[in-house]
Amino acid sequence: MKRISLLISMLLCMHITFAQQVQSPNGTLKCTFSLTDKGQPSYRLDLGEKAVIKPSMLGFDLVDGSELRTGFELLDSEESTFDNTWQTVWGEESSIRNHYNQLIVKLHQKGTARYMNIVFRLFDDGLGFRYEFPQQKGLNYFVIKEEDSQFAMTGDHMAYWIPGDYDTQEYDYTKSRLSEIRGLLHSAVCDNASQTIFSDTGVQTALMLKTDDGLYINLHEAALVNYPAMHLNLNDTTMVFTSHLTPDASGAKGYMQSPCKTPWRTIIVSEDARDILASRITLNLNDPCVIEDTSWIHPTKYMGVWWEMITGKSTWSYTNDLPSVQLGVTDYSKVTPNGTHGATTENVKRYIDFASENGFDGLLVEGWNIGWEDWIGHNKDYVFDFLTPYPDFDVNEIERYAKSKHIKMIMHHETSGAIRNYERHLEAAYQFMNDHGYESVKSGYVGNIIPRGEHHYSQWVVNHYLYCIKKAVDHKIMVNAHEAVRPTGLCRTYPNMIGNESARGTEYQAFGGSKPSHTSILPFTRLIGGPMDYTPGIFEMDLSKLNPNNHSHANCTIGNQLALYVTMSSPLQMAADLPENYARFMDAFQFIKDVAVDWDKSVYLEAEPMDYVTVARKERNGNRWFIGSTAGEKAHDSKIKLDFLPKGIQYTATIYCDAKDANYKTNPQAYTIEKKKVNNHSTLKLHAVAAGGWAISLVPIQ
Repeated sequence: MKRISLLISMLLCMHITFAQQVQSPNGTLKCTFSLTDKGQPSYRLDLGEKAVIKPSMLGFDLVDGSELRTGFELLDSEESTFDNTWQTVWGEESSIRNHYNQLIVKLHQKGTARYMNIVFRLFDDGLGFRYEFPQQKGLNYFVIKEEDSQFAMTGDHMAYWIPGDYDTQEYDYTKSRLSEIRGLLHSAVCDNASQTIFSDTGVQTALMLKTDDGLYINLHEAALVNYPAMHLNLNDTTMVFTSHLTPDASGAKGYMQSPCKTPWRTIIVSEDARDILASRITLNLNDPCVIEDTSWIHPTKYMGVWWEMITGKSTWSYTNDLPSVQLGVTDYSKVTPNGTHGATTENVKRYIDFASENGFDGLLVEGWNIGWEDWIGHNKDYVFDFLTPYPDFDVNEIERYAKSKHIKMIMHHETSGAIRNYERHLEAAYQFMNDHGYESVKSGYVGNIIPRGEHHYSQWVVNHYLYCIKKAVDHKIMVNAHEAVRPTGLCRTYPNMIGNESARGTEYQAFGGSKPSHTSILPFTRLIGGPMDYTPGIFEMDLSKLNPNNHSHANCTIGNQLALYVTMSSPLQMAADLPENYARFMDAFQFIKDVAVDWDKSVYLEAEPMDYVTVARKERNGNRWFIGSTAGEKAHDSKIKLDFLPKGIQYTATIYCDAKDANYKTNPQAYTIEKKKVNNHSTLKLHAVAAGGWAISLVPIQ
């Protein structure tokens, strides 16, 4: 009776002519769809008696001046239930349950002969909804001016956000009240932004929120296909977020042809922050895997000739001269090597030796192909051919040597944002990889998208990223795209999409540092959509020791860096530092050698956005467990019960922990290593300093 009264009250207040409700499978979440007396679609979301999303409007404005927001009538509605379990190719779990109740409302806009369906899928931990347009004469081809999906907040929540930007997510996160975003957006928080901030109150997804009464809410999207990425604009008077799509060069948002559909808009909610990390809504809202034979897709632990270039110890380019401004006619026999090129045959062999001796799978080499001096020093519109090596990089010899050491080479394609050029060369570039034994590629999109005016997250460029993924399937190549659009769970459909950057990664530790809390918020934000190639494992924090001209300091401890291999799960994990730095701390490096990169089960032990994250994971096809914990701006004490371990089995726990006197600024390399026997009755008390952490390997005792 109480729920019926609440619904009637809501109908009267909003002048609603129709309402229909769907519940989550366990009955705790309720989504109510309604039409106002103006025929405007609306929804709300409640967790028990708590409102999560207040009544929020839905619809579109079109470029032709018409709108799909009002004048709708209900033609029909359908309810259904779905429950199955699917097997992952790789990931945080070997199997995932997909259980939801679904409501489809079929709408007709009176007077226009236009039809629009809205699909709601309610899971036990959240809601996904999207728009579908059946084939119709009244809405065949249409161009979206803006999507008007609202997310009405119930108060001035705490938010963990980065600025709205069409071209980058590489920001430190800010924690503030919603009402403070406007004042902070153009303050020192964003002074280093290289792109234009599109709104005084615009933020990016995945957006993490926390209410004063203890609800954790995450707003994002899933299955971003043939559509621009969504941002959120906040009305900081009403506390209502409205979707804001990335425009193309002409300012239009999306070019559609019915039948078609939008990505899912997702709302994950719980009274426990750990449930946000455990949610699989984003993956479940994507289509099943379309690759019949996935045997060639495999998790990879790798090293790379990369960090020494990021820090300035060596260079991507072979020369400091400009041999030619015309692609394809460069004659490097007439130029002088600069003596600092990193991707030399000799140096790469040194990395191969270390990677092989320590059980790694692969090695990435950047700066191997001609043209870097043109692009970096002279001509930002320079385009690469992805086939021609510098004179000091012997492709055939590296192929032979790596094979003899059982190391798989990882290709690097920097597109310089010239996506049409990349597409022209893609078939030849992928075939070159096949011919020389490269099974995976790191692609980069640094700089403005060429042609000018396009954005990294617009519909056309989003389609380009997926085009590359699909083309890679034909060549059995795994893809790790940097500077691409943020992931939205498409790795379920295309598991060769084995990694992405799309956030502020470790490289920023060499550009002045990241906030100590950065790696304790990424699991709640960027990683909601899929794994990140964060490139952890930095052991030398004083970067002037690598390059006297680099005065940056990595804001972390060795304990923190070890923990990231567990807290930030990815099937593509890099040991990013130089071999000589690892050689100084081989006892700590042992954890990186041991830790798995693919998991059978994950248990989220502690979590609070920006403050701490503690996760335990069991390796896939094995019996070892690994635990990692990272702290933010403040130190964190953990009391961890190991009751998730199987009964009756003893384990040797090797505990890598911040030393008592560790300090991420003054003493970041202080750590302790302890071994002890544990079982599922054991409890561990551990301490992480600010920006610190700890990691544990648990090996069954035979």
